[in-house]
Amino acid sequence: MGAQDRLTNRYRPAIGNFLLVRRARLAILAFFAVLGLTNGDWLVRIPALAQGLRLSDGMLGLALLSAPAGSLAVASLAGTLVDRVGSRAPTTLAGLATALLPILFGLAPSQAALMAAMFAFGVAAGMLDVAMNAQAVQLQQLTGRQLMTSFHACYSFGALASGLIGGAFAWGNVAPAADFTAVAIPLAVLAVIAGRFLLGRTSPAERVGQAGGGGSSAGRAVSASQARGRAAGGRRVRMSPLVVLCALALCSLLGEGAADGWSAVYMRDNLGTSFGFAAIGYAAFALTMASGRLVGDRLAERFGPAALLRGGGLLAAAGMAVVLLTGTPAGAIAGFAAYGAGLSCTFPQMLAVAGSLRPDRPGSALGLVAGTAYAGMLSGPVMIGGLAGAVGLTAALGLPALLALGIAAGARRAVPYGASVSARPGR
Repeated sequence: MGAQDRLTNRYRPAIGNFLLVRRARLAILAFFAVLGLTNGDWLVRIPALAQGLRLSDGMLGLALLSAPAGSLAVASLAGTLVDRVGSRAPTTLAGLATALLPILFGLAPSQAALMAAMFAFGVAAGMLDVAMNAQAVQLQQLTGRQLMTSFHACYSFGALASGLIGGAFAWGNVAPAADFTAVAIPLAVLAVIAGRFLLGRTSPAERVGQAGGGGSSAGRAVSASQARGRAAGGRRVRMSPLVVLCALALCSLLGEGAADGWSAVYMRDNLGTSFGFAAIGYAAFALTMASGRLVGDRLAERFGPAALLRGGGLLAAAGMAVVLLTGTPAGAIAGFAAYGAGLSCTFPQMLAVAGSLRPDRPGSALGLVAGTAYAGMLSGPVMIGGLAGAVGLTAALGLPALLALGIAAGARRAVPYGASVSARPGR
């Protein structure tokens, strides 16, 4: 065997692992993009759907509850399925269904048909959410790097981009069914192609061991925490971080839902802005939510998940305080921007830590945290509306600020001690 052959054989495993990781990362990013692009497109066409079926505001609100209800219903089952069969097949199949099902929204002849289609979409999207996050956790364990927030950034920017696409279709008076079909077909093709490069069921720990004995910092710290809990006879201690994560995920997505549903209403009704200017408040929130996720992984690597959750919660609370205390449109825009930046990395980091809490069964942990978060997404706008009717919208929006403070207060309990120390394989 020549020197060149020996050199090639020596580095072939490393090259193979590099290509595996690179392809898997691109594939996972593709599925986050599929969910974001799909969601953003149909959400901006809601007025056209309502007009086509002649739905009142109340009837439309009931229909729109169907999608998050479907996601909530499937979350626990999705986690169990991922643990039993792996996350590759569920991610691929759910991604394909998520891309195609919105076509039925535009074809629905009645409110009941629209609700059934939206519930089915919610089931597919919920399954995809849990499964692709399990893929992301597996890749983090494989590489020993923080990656989760960048995946969620891809979702956020996908939703923003498809909102513009859907707006262009709406401006051109294109029927929703044609719009959804034009978006669905390429996304379905992308899901099929990307599914070929997802990670299989091989244990991430085994792969990392082959690559050099690394692992995610959160995963190693959590394992150490679990060992201490077992040594103390404390199963309750071991479960405690997951319970806290569920509570914080509820706070995070309830807060997001509050901004989604009420930021523009607050600026229009309470601050007296025009409809166009009122939309800028939500745009500022959405833009900083997406942009914050671009730097979230580096912040988590440097400061650790607990510090990132704590800082994000405090920034979000301060942002909402600025919204409510300044009483001016400019102050509200700045406040909503800070609120979005603060919340941007909280939910992705919660999912990353949840998957590491049970490295042998990440799907169950992810399903539990995601399901609780969906409950917050489902109830948030309704809860804020109820409070607004009782005490006024300004006071009602104090609730998201308090929930953000709760995220900051619970950060250390949610992330076991030592998980803030970042390390990569070989270090």
